[in-house]
Amino acid sequence: MQEESHDNRKIIVGLDIGTTKICVVAAEVSDEDGEFRIIGVGKTKSEGLNRGVVTNIRSAVKSIRKAVEECELKSGIEIENIYAGIAGHHIVGLNKEGVVAVTGDTITESDIQRVVEAARATNSPDKEIIHTLTQEYIVDGQDGVIDPIGMAGKRLEAKVHLILGSVSSAANIVQCCNDANLNVLNIVLEPFASSLAVLDEQEKELGVVLLDIGGGTSDMVIYKNGSIVHTSVLPLGGNQVTNDIAIGLRTTKSEALRIKHDFGVAMIDHVEEGETISLKGIAGREDRVIDKRLLAEVIEARFREIFELISNEIKSTGFGPGCAAGVVITGGSSMMPSVVDVAEDVLKMPVRVGAPTDIEGLADMVESPEFSTAVGLIQYGTNADMEEITILKNTNNEKLLTSISQSFKRLVKNFFNLF
Repeated sequence: MQEESHDNRKIIVGLDIGTTKICVVAAEVSDEDGEFRIIGVGKTKSEGLNRGVVTNIRSAVKSIRKAVEECELKSGIEIENIYAGIAGHHIVGLNKEGVVAVTGDTITESDIQRVVEAARATNSPDKEIIHTLTQEYIVDGQDGVIDPIGMAGKRLEAKVHLILGSVSSAANIVQCCNDANLNVLNIVLEPFASSLAVLDEQEKELGVVLLDIGGGTSDMVIYKNGSIVHTSVLPLGGNQVTNDIAIGLRTTKSEALRIKHDFGVAMIDHVEEGETISLKGIAGREDRVIDKRLLAEVIEARFREIFELISNEIKSTGFGPGCAAGVVITGGSSMMPSVVDVAEDVLKMPVRVGAPTDIEGLADMVESPEFSTAVGLIQYGTNADMEEITILKNTNNEKLLTSISQSFKRLVKNFFNLF
């Protein structure tokens, strides 16, 4: 599968299908060095999704099409091929190992293929492998090997991190894109894509937790020694904060969303005494004036709960003490004022907000945490020959996600050293 070409320009498009928003970013990529320049951006409210999973295909298609059309208008191109993000509580990360006997005197690509296939063996009939990320190879007990081809050895081991997702959830994303007249070149885990956009190599080597806090879920990946060692998705995000505001302040969800965006603060101590905000009345009732600290109290309570769950998840993995670079939070909900202070207080780790940087082209439109996934999809697309999704038509003309094949030529290198 190939990226789009317009007037000899290589174009890559990332589609972030979130619970609260759809983001589309188009970039022109240089054939010489792989650098890209943003040429188009589209964003619209998401419909037909809940916690990252498609619940209404027609509504989701309409939202996707609207965001794509906005991006097409800004970029002046017609979008056909895209890299699509996937998230949701169905995502599972597994660390697996494979072992094979080397067939000759030295290790060949065929040996690499066999050992990775051995590591990929799973017993999950309802889930498909989305990514196979190599962590290291071990040759006759020597660990830390990045590229074993050509090395002498008799026993070859591979440690990999598998990211699996629901077959039906992936198929529904592909179906939505197809119905929006888009061809899916690959499906990419959203927090993985976000990590490509906001983390630097030093953080990955030192060990870091990446939290992508969206509207419906909080997605986590943990890096250690440059590779992903843990993946998980928690079913809590910004929507729960909005719902709490609506209930706690007795107002509509639309009004709760407005005051959250306009006046929200994640820590009550950062609100001055006596500050007030105006709430629109419901069903013809008069507007109300409330203490801004009351709003902050509701927001802080929910964020503390989210970070407590994240803290428990980090502790359960056993990788927390090795994350010397701390925590990087991104996604739309990370833009809430004072959220870093709450996160540091709960997680007891250094925290920063991550967003795409050093972007060329329409930089001012995408250098924001809410575009981390879409920009990360562009960066993934510049190395798309690492993995490939095969989308076939069955006898009923339905387009389904049927398999994910690996390019073993690229698996001989550490996945993350390529970025």
